[in-house]
Amino acid sequence: MRNRRRDHGWTLIELTIVISLITVLSTIALVGYSNAVTRSREAVLMEDLFRMRDAIDQYHADLGEYPPELYSLVIAGYLRAIPEDPMTRSSETWVVVPAEPDTAGPFVQGVYDVRSGSEGTALDGTAHATW
Repeated sequence: MRNRRRDHGWTLIELTIVISLITVLSTIALVGYSNAVTRSREAVLMEDLFRMRDAIDQYHADLGEYPPELYSLVIAGYLRAIPEDPMTRSSETWVVVPAEPDTAGPFVQGVYDVRSGSEGTALDGTAHATW
């Protein structure tokens, strides 16, 4: 008679253990997912910075001066469009590093380097704005 009662359902302890296991596994999966999303956004940021810096270098090599603004790279055909910063999700937040003054001739300020406008830190502990 006692065994027959046990076959009709789950005990409260069994249900609690199963729910706890599901909770722990879903938490682990959620953390892994958010880290994967952050890693992919950081990879896109590094690629965008590389492409824009390469376009700035090509512009300087071809014309002998740095572009006056980032959009000049699009006008001259070095980039199709200014990419969106994946951390800020805007193409307007890029921080421009101006060129150093040229002592040989008249100084024309141009874009020497570009950085992310994000104030966040990467998974490796460095700030996005220092890349």
